[in-house]
Amino acid sequence: MRKSHGPALRKAEIPLARCPECRGKAVIKGVFHDLPCDHCNASGWVVAATGEALALDELVTQLSMRLQAATRQIEQLRRPHAGGPEAGYQGSNRLGAGGTNYTGD
Repeated sequence: MRKSHGPALRKAEIPLARCPECRGKAVIKGVFHDLPCDHCNASGWVVAATGEALALDELVTQLSMRLQAATRQIEQLRRPHAGGPEAGYQGSNRLGAGGTNYTGD
């Protein structure tokens, strides 16, 4: 059964692109100093499909979702993945006495 009314059960991730005006830097050059970019609400990100700035509350949510995804990816890359013959020695296969690791040696 599909959901037919009310708010979405999960927040949809909106594809973001770098702001074309500030090139993702969130500031533009003024005469004497840097000014916050008005086109992207000084975030450096706009909606990829339309090129419009997101509302600040939506922007915070979307950036948080991207940060969490990037953090998960970093943690996944940091974990060593054993392959080949050494894979049997890294984790517990619970085939030994008392459920310990059995390597066959």
